Amino acid sequence: MALPWLVLSAHAGTVTLGIVLACYGVTRTALIPLGGVLADRIGQRTIMLTADAARCGLVALLAVAGTAHLVSVAVLGPLAALVGAGEGLFIPASYAIMPSLLDDRLLQAGNAVSTAAVQAGSLLGPALGGALVASWGSGSAFAVDAASFAVSAVTLALIRSRRATAECRGRDGTASEAAVPDGGPTAWSLLRGQRVLQIIIAVTIGANLAGGAESEVALPALAHARFGAAGYGAAIACFAAGSLIGTLAVARSGRITRPAVTGGMAFLIQALAIGLIPFLGGLPGAAAASLVAGGGNGLGNVLFITSLQRWTPARLLGRVTSLVMLAAFGSFPLSAAVGGLLVRGLGPAPLFPIASVTIAAPVLAGLTRREFRAFGAPSREPQAGTWSQAPGPGPAV
Repeated sequence: MALPWLVLSAHAGTVTLGIVLACYGVTRTALIPLGGVLADRIGQRTIMLTADAARCGLVALLAVAGTAHLVSVAVLGPLAALVGAGEGLFIPASYAIMPSLLDDRLLQAGNAVSTAAVQAGSLLGPALGGALVASWGSGSAFAVDAASFAVSAVTLALIRSRRATAECRGRDGTASEAAVPDGGPTAWSLLRGQRVLQIIIAVTIGANLAGGAESEVALPALAHARFGAAGYGAAIACFAAGSLIGTLAVARSGRITRPAVTGGMAFLIQALAIGLIPFLGGLPGAAAASLVAGGGNGLGNVLFITSLQRWTPARLLGRVTSLVMLAAFGSFPLSAAVGGLLVRGLGPAPLFPIASVTIAAPVLAGLTRREFRAFGAPSREPQAGTWSQAPGPGPAV
């Protein structure tokens, strides 16, 4: 809420917003691989706590900049870049930590509850942010955001994980020496030798190409022109509410027999809803479409994250997760920068159907592949323990 509104309210324009977001995205992307390595070698909780403490101080500086109306790339760009670096370190560890807290039978429900908690915060955050920005400006919203990182660091300090094992988890959650043949694969050898991982990486890259342009540039620009700060907060909150509903539905569903197919269909529903956001008669229609899009996103993400955690050798989970997260977030800087230019030239509305097609096409391509459809299925689940030493072909999608 605070950053887009600060830039747009100062009439700095969508190009400036796109550049600042690109600064954030470049460092976030660059640090994700390092975050995965550090999560495996130092520990997920340590990396997460350190990243939160650093971001608390950096967002406090953004609060100072917002209060002083320092709206320029020279001021906001470096701060956004450092905040992005902190998130890049945090992301792989945040996904890799769950198997150290829960055994396999609780993993899907645990991921759903954890994601639901994140979405509950995302539901309350935009509403609070909209009120703060409308009443007292972006600086106050940044200050509250800085405090939230301090709270997160405290909660991380209280976590007690189960004893880690250097062996790999079998599908039933027990340790298995057979899961690490010949000294064990590396993250890159898994990527070379496992066709399903190649497909997942390719689908993830394609489906996220328009993410920064749609959610971080087109949506705030559309809301700034039509709905106001409170309406922008409502649209974001509806997406979070939908994601909360989707994740809680997964938590209650038990183990789904074909999670990749179910998750893929959820992402297609998300894509359709995103394409309709500007064309449903104002804020109520946009909010309803955001709710549906969030539901598809939340459901699909939990299913794929859980399947990846079950498939990956435990000692490589941070690094393999970082590969997938790099695919998911790697296009953000370019997407945000190009999105700023396109919104200036075309207006925000055309970006939504473009994003819809960009999400749907790679997901549909993935669903045509047997390996992708079978990923995570209990009876046919690809296992990292049976990976092939022979390099596979290039990306299959």
